[in-house]
Amino acid sequence: MPLKSGTMKKIMLSLSGLLLASLLLLSCKTGPKDVAKSWLTDFYHMDYDAAKKLSTEDTRNLLAQFEQLSNMISDSSKKELAKITVNIKGAKIQDTTATVTYTTSDVPDKDQNITMVKHNDKWLVQFTKDDTHGGADDPNNGPVAPDQPMSADSSAPASAPAVGSTDTSAAKQ
Repeated sequence: MPLKSGTMKKIMLSLSGLLLASLLLLSCKTGPKDVAKSWLTDFYHMDYDAAKKLSTEDTRNLLAQFEQLSNMISDSSKKELAKITVNIKGAKIQDTTATVTYTTSDVPDKDQNITMVKHNDKWLVQFTKDDTHGGADDPNNGPVAPDQPMSADSSAPASAPAVGSTDTSAAKQ
């Protein structure tokens, strides 16, 4: 017995819906590398509201401070920061924590790290004040706060934002 036109239409719509749902699930990336790339891109582009959605509570509080200070950055500097791209190099995952290694287009030879924590089955960025200055071991690492000095042409920060660092320049010498 052949299928009626209405029944065939319902089957095709159901299959199309199932295919679309499958594609959406596959495109939904929620691993630490994917979350880190999204967060870092949002951070460097100064989209703090988007970055907060991928952050721990402490990180959200710190981003709120960055957001307040960002009003001091010139529009030309903001345009330069918006050009930065992030390249994720890898991740070391241990239980509910991960360290993601990345580089940025403005400092492509410098490996940097960001810490991730898994909370309620969701990877979040754990960024602290120590990370803004590279921690106690290296006060020169970390993002440029909006109130730090600008380069000579005043159109770009003297150094680009960096969240954490594993400087490989010594190994290259």
